[in-house]
Amino acid sequence: MSLGPSLSRRTLLGMSGGLAAGAFVSSRRARAASALEIGFLYVGARDDYGYNQAHAEGAAAVKAMPGVKVLEEERIPETIDVVKSMDSMIELDDAALLFPTSFGYYNPFVLQEARKYPKVQFRHCGGLWTEKDPKNAGSYFGYIDECQYLSGIVAGHVSKSKKLGFVAAKPIPQVLRNINAFTLGAQRVDATITTTVIFTGDWSLPVKEAEATNALADQGIDVVTCHVDSPKVTIQTAEGRGLYTCGYHVDQAPLAPKGYLTGAEWNWATVYRGFVADRQAGKPLANFVRGGLREGIVKTSPYGAMVPAAARAQADAVKAKLVAGDYVIFKGPVADNTGKEVIAAGVDHGQTDLWLEKMDWLAAGVIGKT
Repeated sequence: MSLGPSLSRRTLLGMSGGLAAGAFVSSRRARAASALEIGFLYVGARDDYGYNQAHAEGAAAVKAMPGVKVLEEERIPETIDVVKSMDSMIELDDAALLFPTSFGYYNPFVLQEARKYPKVQFRHCGGLWTEKDPKNAGSYFGYIDECQYLSGIVAGHVSKSKKLGFVAAKPIPQVLRNINAFTLGAQRVDATITTTVIFTGDWSLPVKEAEATNALADQGIDVVTCHVDSPKVTIQTAEGRGLYTCGYHVDQAPLAPKGYLTGAEWNWATVYRGFVADRQAGKPLANFVRGGLREGIVKTSPYGAMVPAAARAQADAVKAKLVAGDYVIFKGPVADNTGKEVIAAGVDHGQTDLWLEKMDWLAAGVIGKT
């Protein structure tokens, strides 16, 4: 159900007198009696060609399941506004399962809501749930660095300058993990390859993203990727400058028909359908969910026509090993870009190693600072 811009759930919940809200509650609860109400909350637009669209595609898969009603609200800041939206979904819609998807929602907002509503289940994307957190909360994420590593292999084959670029929002562990995986994948092709990273400072700053992409192009970089909420500006700017690109979140090939090589995509339908099915069956929901290519939580974009056969063959061979669980991306020896050894020879950090979720360094060959 969409409330439209003039009457948001947050506005309705705060209406004085309670008459309109009371009527709405009665209507919604009558409709909810036979269905599981599930709420999705997005920090941006659902059609952003990025982070929010990936989650909205997962929500669309849930809508196709029997016995559910899906509520969605977009453009909710990482502020007290998300608390008001969660309150309204619970109190006005009887939502029993909420997916607040943006990184900044988790602490403190999701945690305080979980304590306030112990009968409601909250599952957050990207948060690091611990035993100290409420049992009705949890987190999920995917090993999308596997796909970034494969994008790096393709970029390494295609680049003529051997200089790659990365537009990133913030130097948090998940972003650093993607930058490093992309670079290590490219260096598997040519150890001399470098990746220049520019941090914009936030998840959605289109002007800065365009400036960063142009700055990378001006330095002779010929393949660009990114980790921001919506890659649209970076991909289109790079296409306009004649660069090759590797996408992120969803398939951006329609935005760059000449330069789109491949990309790292989410497949949130796998996670969401699993949570919903367990809830419908009365099973306890997992508090900590992670998975990669093997579990079907992430996927790669189809190769563009410009990707050479050698690149496809090498990336496909590594992908097969990742799916089989027979490949380690972060395997020593690995040094950071200051020359310090961060992974010793003979040490492997597999995908389930929580050490990777605390990453605070950039790999050798990455030009930039955290």
